[in-house]
Amino acid sequence: MRINLNFIKGLFLLGLVLFLYAFSSFKNNSRLVKNVNIQFMGSNNVFITTEMVNKLLIQSQEKPYFLHKDDIDLRELEFLLESNSMIKSAQVYLTVNGVLMAKVEQKVPIARVQNSEVFYIDDQGFRMPLSTQHSARVPVVYGIVEEEDLKRVYKLALTAYNDTFLKTYLTEIHQNKNKEISLKLRLLDFEVSVGNIDNLEVKLKNLKAFYQKAKKDNMLDIYKSVNLQFDNQVVCTKK
Repeated sequence: MRINLNFIKGLFLLGLVLFLYAFSSFKNNSRLVKNVNIQFMGSNNVFITTEMVNKLLIQSQEKPYFLHKDDIDLRELEFLLESNSMIKSAQVYLTVNGVLMAKVEQKVPIARVQNSEVFYIDDQGFRMPLSTQHSARVPVVYGIVEEEDLKRVYKLALTAYNDTFLKTYLTEIHQNKNKEISLKLRLLDFEVSVGNIDNLEVKLKNLKAFYQKAKKDNMLDIYKSVNLQFDNQVVCTKK
């Protein structure tokens, strides 16, 4: 029987490649993690620090710095970070050099509720605690605001956050016991009565049109109240 030397050589080379790959993979997974790199994505406003994220990671199974790479549960670390009320999302992975990378996206506050409780509402409508690291410049919500009112406040705050004019000028949102909403604008004395949030986009469009006209006529300082609750019109009361 003739032996095909090329076939034997091919099998040997294939076996050698598989062995080297398995050995390299084993050595790589056995490597100790000696460094953690934390990156914040999105906004430059830091509501949670690198040290805080490090503490969250350390609270996992064990301190991740000196674990073998294959002993680290990356999904568990992501879940742990995302369970923090300051963090919107997290991506955790290992580099080939044994560095544990954590990319963290923080929540984005769009309003601050100043009631019996004090907290932010984020851009997804969830609660977000205040931060000792940074104070967000967002409208403050006053008055009688119960848990069931937060969706209403969120809709108004999100609309304002996505509007250039309102994001610049809106400073306060107030709700009274009748669930009627009024607004205060930066550098202006008058109160803006919105009432309920039905036809909110139309009401705010009317407000911006009124502001531009009154500013052009140099009449912004003569009003004490502006009412948006009437269909397709703005009713003003002078001082």
